[in-house]
Amino acid sequence: MPERPSPEPTPAAEAVGENPSFVKLAMRNMVRKGRQSLLHFGLTALGLSGFLLLIAWLGRPSLPG
Repeated sequence: MPERPSPEPTPAAEAVGENPSFVKLAMRNMVRKGRQSLLHFGLTALGLSGFLLLIAWLGRPSLPG
């Protein structure tokens, strides 16, 4: 199993005195995990789309016919 890089600040960030942002850590993690991140993103997108379509279908207006 490959060694995980620690989420500690880089030497450049230490010189400035700030921690890396959560966005940077998330992007680094996403790049490192590649395919798994894309799979989870796709499943989330499909789930959200399905949920929104279900809500739209259930809340559709009933027009007199």
